[in-house]
Amino acid sequence: MRELSLHILDIVQNSITAGASEITVEIAEDISANELKISIIDNGCGMDEETLARVNGTFASSRTTRKIGMGIALFRAAAELSDGQLVLTSQKGVGTSTVATFRHDSIDRMPLGDISGTMMLLSAKAHNFDLIYRHVWCDSEFVFSTKDIKEVLEDSPIDSPEVLQYIQEYIHENLTELFGGERDEIS
Repeated sequence: MRELSLHILDIVQNSITAGASEITVEIAEDISANELKISIIDNGCGMDEETLARVNGTFASSRTTRKIGMGIALFRAAAELSDGQLVLTSQKGVGTSTVATFRHDSIDRMPLGDISGTMMLLSAKAHNFDLIYRHVWCDSEFVFSTKDIKEVLEDSPIDSPEVLQYIQEYIHENLTELFGGERDEIS
């Protein structure tokens, strides 16, 4: 994967598969600490200690169609390549937390990529779960929630093309405002 947004997409898909009803994606950029942190937290079925140890140790998958899963391992490798780390914690019946940190100015850090497009794609799947996206840039933040969108829409589908286009544009505009022209990388 060439962008961190694709890793986010992959990990959130794991949360959806785990039956999460709420998934939070937080991207925190602290320039003064030279850190980028991506947290994905869900309230899905979680993993027991044995499964967690296996996932943390190798290319593991709970799928029956293949025995090797690469999402967590590739995300971990991306973090470690830029002087960071990935910490995966989980509790059976409670949920899972995936937190990856990166040295923000590392030449080896992948770009964030199309975050507004990624959140739009995830919103299209948000029929049975709520997605909360929080982006912190230095001391400012932007928060988006599919729960809020669903309340406004009432009975209209969240995955209609018009709604998805609105979501993508809304997130893009708010990220542009959040960064205040201090970032070139806004997809």
